[in-house]
Amino acid sequence: MAIEITDSTFDEIVLKSDKPVMVDFWAEWCGPCRMVGPIMEELSNDFEGKAVVGKLDVDSNQEFAAKFGVRNIPTVLVFKNGELVGRQVGVAPKSTYTEAINSAL
Repeated sequence: MAIEITDSTFDEIVLKSDKPVMVDFWAEWCGPCRMVGPIMEELSNDFEGKAVVGKLDVDSNQEFAAKFGVRNIPTVLVFKNGELVGRQVGVAPKSTYTEAINSAL
């Protein structure tokens, strides 16, 4: 299952992770975000033990959304060793997200 990430846990879960981390920036009211949600759940199972997949609700947690320039949702960011290495804005097929994680492994 995708991990819930908040502004208070972002540093520990994402920036200090020894594995690649994919973060889905989303909101409850966002229709396209609801399309990406099930893909993130699948990816969290597909990459269990190899990468971290999490979701950050931008309505409740705005600090890191602002820090990384998230202006449209859904936006999915990929981090490796605490560095931003990938960005996908808008809905994409599962294969796009899979390739993004694989390139960070």
